[in-house]
Amino acid sequence: MSTDTTLEDVTPAERRRRRVRDAIIDAAETIFAADGEAGISMRRLAEAIDYSPAAIYKYFDSKEALFAEMRELFFERLIRRMDEAAEEAGEVHMLCERCGRAYIETALEEPKHYLMAFSNWDKDDAPDESSYAFAAEKKLKDMVEAGITNGSFRKMDPAVASKCVWASVHGLAILLASMDEFPHGMPGSEHVTRDQVIDFQTNMIIRGLAADRPAA
Repeated sequence: MSTDTTLEDVTPAERRRRRVRDAIIDAAETIFAADGEAGISMRRLAEAIDYSPAAIYKYFDSKEALFAEMRELFFERLIRRMDEAAEEAGEVHMLCERCGRAYIETALEEPKHYLMAFSNWDKDDAPDESSYAFAAEKKLKDMVEAGITNGSFRKMDPAVASKCVWASVHGLAILLASMDEFPHGMPGSEHVTRDQVIDFQTNMIIRGLAADRPAA
C-alpha cells in the first residue's frame, strides 16, 4: 500500500526510479486491457517505454511480480470506488446498494483486470495485511459492522455476512464480465437487462442484512 511519502521527500534518483516503474505499470495496464495476460512480455513492455528488457527486470523480476502489482492497483481502485459510492449514498461508512453497484461496475469497466485479480492465487499465499487486497476485504467487513452498530442491519457475525455479501456480488460480477449473453441470452429472458439484474441483486443483499422493523 502507498505511504505518506511524496516525490518531494525523495532523492532525484528515487524520483527517476519511480517514474520508470510507473511507466512500466502504465504500459502493462494498457497492453493488458487490450490483449490480456497473454499479450504481456518483458520485451513488449520494453518496446512500449523504449527501454531494454534487462532494464525492466530491475523493477520487476518476473511477470508474476508485475501482475501482483497490477492486482494491488486494481484493488486500490476498487476500494476508492466503494468509498465514493457510500459517500454519494450518504452512508460514509456503511454498506449500501450503491456500493454493490460500484463493485460490479468496476468489474465491468475492467473485466480483464477483474478476472486476473481473482485468478492464479496460491492457496498458501494469503494476501498480506498491508495489501490493498486485504484492505478491500476488511473494508467490506467494516461496512457491515457499521450497519449493525447503527441499527440498520440485524445482529449477525460481520465476518460471515461480509463473506456472503462478497460471494454474491462476485458471482454476478464474474458472470457479467465473462458472459456477453448474460442475463438476456436464454429464451424468455430477452427483455432482462444488466441494470435490472444488478439493481435486484444489490437490493436483495441489503434487504437480507436489514434489521427487522416493527410494524407501524
